[in-house]
Amino acid sequence: MDSANKSTATSNKGRLARTFAKVLHLRAVTGIVSGDGTRKAKSRDSIRDDDDEKVRNTAAMEALVAKLFATISSAKAAYAQLQIAQSPYDVEGIQSADEMVVTELKNLSELKQCYLKKQFDFSPQVTQLAEIQEQQSLLKTYEIMGKKLESEFKNKDSEVALLRKKLDESNMQNRLLEKRLKPSGSSSILDNLHLQGLYPNNFITVLRFSIKSIRSFVKLMIEKMESAGWDLDAAASSIEPHVVYTISNHRCFAFESFVCREMFDGFHDPTFSLPNEPLPERKQRQSFFFDRFTELKSETPNEFLTRKPHSTFGKFCRNKYLNLVHPKMESSFFGDLNQRNVVNSGGYPETRFFAAFAEMAKWVWLLHCLAFSLEPEASIFQVSKMCRFSDVYMVSVTEGGFFFSDAGPRVAFTVVPGFKIGKTLIQCQVYLSPASAQANR
Repeated sequence: MDSANKSTATSNKGRLARTFAKVLHLRAVTGIVSGDGTRKAKSRDSIRDDDDEKVRNTAAMEALVAKLFATISSAKAAYAQLQIAQSPYDVEGIQSADEMVVTELKNLSELKQCYLKKQFDFSPQVTQLAEIQEQQSLLKTYEIMGKKLESEFKNKDSEVALLRKKLDESNMQNRLLEKRLKPSGSSSILDNLHLQGLYPNNFITVLRFSIKSIRSFVKLMIEKMESAGWDLDAAASSIEPHVVYTISNHRCFAFESFVCREMFDGFHDPTFSLPNEPLPERKQRQSFFFDRFTELKSETPNEFLTRKPHSTFGKFCRNKYLNLVHPKMESSFFGDLNQRNVVNSGGYPETRFFAAFAEMAKWVWLLHCLAFSLEPEASIFQVSKMCRFSDVYMVSVTEGGFFFSDAGPRVAFTVVPGFKIGKTLIQCQVYLSPASAQANR
């Protein structure tokens, strides 16, 4: 027990000695070792001086950093000015901007030396002025870049204008080529026609282009039907009921038959069944219709309708479109009746669908004009359903493939009508009914 107490006492003495040593050391540092207080006052002055030094150093560093950023911003603005002066090339602008860049680089070098030698102004005003300079340089840079972008925008506008001009020239060239390559432009074949030099072969040529344009329109119409979700079998049956098609693609002939029936309706009439259309005397009729033929044959229908919206051909287009394209059909194709409304109001829609229709209408109209320009005039005919096939008056639109009864093939329906010019007969095109279909009827 005595030894334990001795050990504890020794430990307490050591701890107390260390505590006194710390107190003495602290008093020595803070100056509290003399009774007169002189040492203590000196220590406080020293601390205050240290704090002031720190404040000055902080202010100096802030001023240096502010100057550094301001100088860098000025250098960026000068470099941006140098860039924009190069395009378009501006000698004086380049020299001025180059001098500015060199000046700012020198300023950066001077700032470096001031930092190394600790010779820089640390007043708050310097910091504020540097920040103002930095903002001014940034604004100048943005102004320069804005001018550059504006210049580029103007250049792009010029490029667009140039490209648009080239596009217009290309479109003009394309239209010239189309007049030579497409049905609308096939009038070059008919350019040398004269009233006294008309022959049935000229009529056959125009008929060929008419059929081609009809089939192009029918193809587009079937595409629209498919896109609108039509039942093509039901649609074909509503046009030509009880017809059996050996190939499903043959349904297109029913639609072609429908279009031909509408487009050639009234073909036998010199006015094409247009009401209130005056006609010249019989002696002048040939030249009258040939003049109509000549007027339209070299133009696209869109060009002609734009130039003469109230012409007889314009009335013909309007009448045929309203009869051929049912409102329900147009609504299912396009979701509205906008095209019909435009046609009803005397206009012509600028759509692919109407362009195909107008192309077809042009060639049927030209065929009608040529029919009444000939001497003798051309007449139109078609054959009855289920009549016996005759290769004198008819030609099949398909190339065989049917097994007919002993009574011979029968006509299911006429696709394209036939024509007669004096002793010349142009066969009508028919779809022949298979033997099985004949037996079922």
